[in-house]
Amino acid sequence: MPLIPQEQLAKADKILFIAHLAIGDFTYLQNGFKAFSEAYPHLRIHLWIDEVRRTNDRSKWGYLKNYALYDWAESCPFFEKVYRRTYSPDLLAESITQAQAEAYPIVISLATLRRPQYARLARACGPQAWVVGMRGKARWYVPSDFAAYRKLDASFAAFQTFPGYHITDEYADWFMQLANVRMDRQQRFPYIDIPAHWQQQAREQLASWGIPARREDAPLVFINPFAKTRKRCWPVGRVADLIGLLQAQGKWRHAHFIINATPQEIEQARQEIADRLPARTFWFSADQNFYQLPALLQCCDLVVSVETAVMHLANAVHVPVVALMRRKNPEWAPFDKANSRVVMAARRSDWVDAIPAEQVRAVMEAL
Repeated sequence: MPLIPQEQLAKADKILFIAHLAIGDFTYLQNGFKAFSEAYPHLRIHLWIDEVRRTNDRSKWGYLKNYALYDWAESCPFFEKVYRRTYSPDLLAESITQAQAEAYPIVISLATLRRPQYARLARACGPQAWVVGMRGKARWYVPSDFAAYRKLDASFAAFQTFPGYHITDEYADWFMQLANVRMDRQQRFPYIDIPAHWQQQAREQLASWGIPARREDAPLVFINPFAKTRKRCWPVGRVADLIGLLQAQGKWRHAHFIINATPQEIEQARQEIADRLPARTFWFSADQNFYQLPALLQCCDLVVSVETAVMHLANAVHVPVVALMRRKNPEWAPFDKANSRVVMAARRSDWVDAIPAEQVRAVMEAL
């Protein structure tokens, strides 16, 4: 039996999904929302993107307010409304009030972190709703955990992992549990519809760098060494080392290179290797709109990225990717195995920065 009763689904006119999302999460969850909307076309879908970095520190509101994922989610045709103002406690309270005014008949929490907190949030957004959420083991010494889980009308069964599973297997299981929405492997393949305006801007950007549209002997390589946590980052100095090795000999010696960084990181990264930036190397940051990133990725011949959204977006735009990963979460490897190569750190305890430039170069030469 689905977690949402069929009679509830039949008579409801809208539904609210609550999730704390990174771009990598959404790259795969988007397919689940799309499949759900196709299975229940009468339901208007609203999405609450909760900001786990919520703070009263005004100095941080600028980049939280302009989180690139909002651009992507708001352009998806199956979302009627996206809640994006949750980055401060006051804005969180305002958003809850807005949600209550919608009188949602169904509220779903897909939050896998701080599950009691999100059970409470889901009930606050839908006081009279049928509420489904993730449930963890209640801590006996935290009575509020038990009270929070009692606010749920139903909860997800834990996903049963298996050797070689991918995160898309777990996400597909959520939607099957919710409403018998099933997705085969092809339906789980990541995709992105890039507006023509941003595709044209990417071509103009390459032209301004002097990178030709046709590059038979001079391929274009996009390198992303940054992730949200230090454990998943690769040192910028290592990027310079890699490019130097590639330009010294081999199939990539005439290549052009783009180094990606967030707007907050790019200046410091520039300074770090300013005195040894290799030839035919350019810096990039998606500082205007989310679609700047996938539009430029689409123009490249190869993407080299640490374990973050970029490596998943490379699959979505069908560009081969070399992914630099820790051994801790292999289920987050790129989905398209045929067009992906994974370079793993040697030991489970190693961070991504333990991967040497020579190892990455060897994988690239073997492509």
